[in-house]
Amino acid sequence: MGRTIAVCAALMLLLVSAGTAARADDVELIFRKSTVWKFLTPDDKLATYAIDDPEVAGVTCYFTVPEKGGLSGALGLAEQRSEISLACRQVAPIKFKGKVDQGDVVLRQSRSLFFKRMQIVRGCDAKRNVLVYVVYSDKLIDGSPQNSTSTVPVMPWGAAADIQRCGDFIK
Repeated sequence: MGRTIAVCAALMLLLVSAGTAARADDVELIFRKSTVWKFLTPDDKLATYAIDDPEVAGVTCYFTVPEKGGLSGALGLAEQRSEISLACRQVAPIKFKGKVDQGDVVLRQSRSLFFKRMQIVRGCDAKRNVLVYVVYSDKLIDGSPQNSTSTVPVMPWGAAADIQRCGDFIK
């Protein structure tokens, strides 16, 4: 009985916290490339996506995730692997839309039918005026230490000389 209550509480926490991250609609598929050929079912693939930081205009993160094929992958039942690469870049003048917390979630995406998710989180190295992004996957019971980090120095863009300081926007 106690375990059931704990699992229900964890599910509620996941649902409530999901509203703070970018929506799945905001993720843009760039391309997919097959890595393992499967007969009569979808291949295993690497898929590269882009997401614009919802709180920091001018920053886009690109991430590549493995996608399992086969019958379980086609039905959405496969637990996806945890190896995810990340590269974030300044693509326009950087403008903070408001105050943010260290470790704020930029994107949260499910990686299995239950309990496993991928997250991209953002932080600020105020001393160097650099945005720091980390991608990792976690699981309710057994998380993964596999992760990838990318940095975006806040630099001038074009003729604009006003450079915002990320430390000024940390709560």
